[in-house]
Amino acid sequence: MLLVSVIREQRDGIINGLGRRGLKDAAELIDKAIALDQSRRDTQKHADDLKAKSNAEAKRIGELMKAGKADEAATLRAAIASEKEQLKNLAQELTSIEEALKVQLYKIPNVPAEKVPAGAGADDNLTVYEHGTIPTLATDALPHWELIKNYDIIDFDLGIKITGAGFPVYKGKGAKLQRALINFFLDEAEKAGYREMLPPIVVNEASGYGTGQLPDKEGQMYFVQEDGLYLIPTAEVPITNLYRDVILAEDQLPVKNVGYTPCFRREAGSWGAHVRGLNRLHQFDKVEIVQVCKPEDSYRILDEMCAHVQGLLEKLELPYRKLLLCGGDMGFNSAMTYDMEVYATAQQRWLEVSSVSNFETYQANRLKLRCKNKEGKTQLLHTLNGSALALPRIVAGILENNQTSEGIRIPKVLVPYTGFDMIS
Repeated sequence: MLLVSVIREQRDGIINGLGRRGLKDAAELIDKAIALDQSRRDTQKHADDLKAKSNAEAKRIGELMKAGKADEAATLRAAIASEKEQLKNLAQELTSIEEALKVQLYKIPNVPAEKVPAGAGADDNLTVYEHGTIPTLATDALPHWELIKNYDIIDFDLGIKITGAGFPVYKGKGAKLQRALINFFLDEAEKAGYREMLPPIVVNEASGYGTGQLPDKEGQMYFVQEDGLYLIPTAEVPITNLYRDVILAEDQLPVKNVGYTPCFRREAGSWGAHVRGLNRLHQFDKVEIVQVCKPEDSYRILDEMCAHVQGLLEKLELPYRKLLLCGGDMGFNSAMTYDMEVYATAQQRWLEVSSVSNFETYQANRLKLRCKNKEGKTQLLHTLNGSALALPRIVAGILENNQTSEGIRIPKVLVPYTGFDMIS
C-alpha cells in the first residue's frame, strides 16, 4: 500500500497518477485517507498532551503531600483518575481510526510509474517488441484442444470426472512435457542466479494481505474455511512473504528466488471461446521469479527479468511480443508491468504467458520489508516478480505451432528433458 506520508506530501501527483488507471474516484479515496490520517494525528496529540499533563500532576501530588496539602492532593488524584479514563477512551478511539485508515489505504491501488501510458484496458497497451516468425500451418491444422485428444496427452473429461471443469489430467507424453518445461525453467533460472524455493501452496490471511491479494482478489482465490487458509494463485505470494517483517542488510541485496508451484484460480465469470482448452484453467503449473532490491536498482532489474523471460521464449522457438501495460490494465499492486504473449497459430490469437511487474514499495510497505544501510538507517525495499513461465499457454503454443503431418515436434531445447523429439 502507499505510504500515508507520501499521500499527504504528494496528493495532487498521486491523484493524477491514479487517473492514468482510469480511476474516477481517486480524489475521494485520497482525501478520505488524508482526513483519517489527520484525525489519527490529532487524536494521538491529544492523548500525548493529556498523558504529559497527567504525569506532571502525579509528580505534583508528592510535592503537595510533603507540604501537608492533603486536600489539594486528593483533588489532583481525582483529576488524574478522570484523565486515565479519558486516555483509555482515546486509546480505543485511536485504534478505531488506525483500523479505518488501514482499510482505506487498502482501497488505493499503486500509482503507475511515469512511463506507464494512460488507458482503460487491453486495447491501450503498447507493443514494444516482437520476435520470431509466425509459422505457416497446413490448412487442416488443429487448435490444441483437438490435438490433445488426437494424441491422448491431456484429458479434460477425466479432470471433470474427478474434480470439475478446468482441472485437466496430463497423460503420457503430455505429463512428461509438463515436467520437462518445469525442469527447464528452473534450470534456466538457476543459471541466472536465482535460488530455488519450494514453498507451501496454501497461505494464511496475513500472507494474502502482505502481497496484496487481499482484500482485492478474495473472490478469485480458493478458501479453506475450516483452517482460514487460501490456495495460492501464484508462487509470488508465499515466496515474497518469506521476507515479511524482515530487515535485510545491503550486502544481502538483491534477493533472487525462483519457485515452481501449482497455482489455483477460481476465474469466476470466465466463459467463451477465449478460455477453451488450456487457455484458462482453475489449476495450472507455473515457475515464478521474485526479486527484492534497493529502490534505485528496481527498473534495471525489471528489464533484466523481462530479458530472462524473453530468452526462455526464444529458446522454445515461440513467436512472441512484449507489451507495456497501460494504467487501466495493470494489476492493483503494480507500478509497471510488461506482458509477454505467444502467438498460437491455429487459434490465430495472442496468448499471455508471462507478466513481469515492479511493485516499487507497495508490497514492501504492507510486508514491512526493509533494508538497513551501513549508517544504520532503514528504508523500504522494492519487490518484483514475473512468470518464468506459466505452463498451460506455453504448451498450447508448442502444440499448435509445431504440429506436422508426422506429429508434434518438440523444441530442441526440451528434448534432453523429455527424452523424445516428437509426439506422435
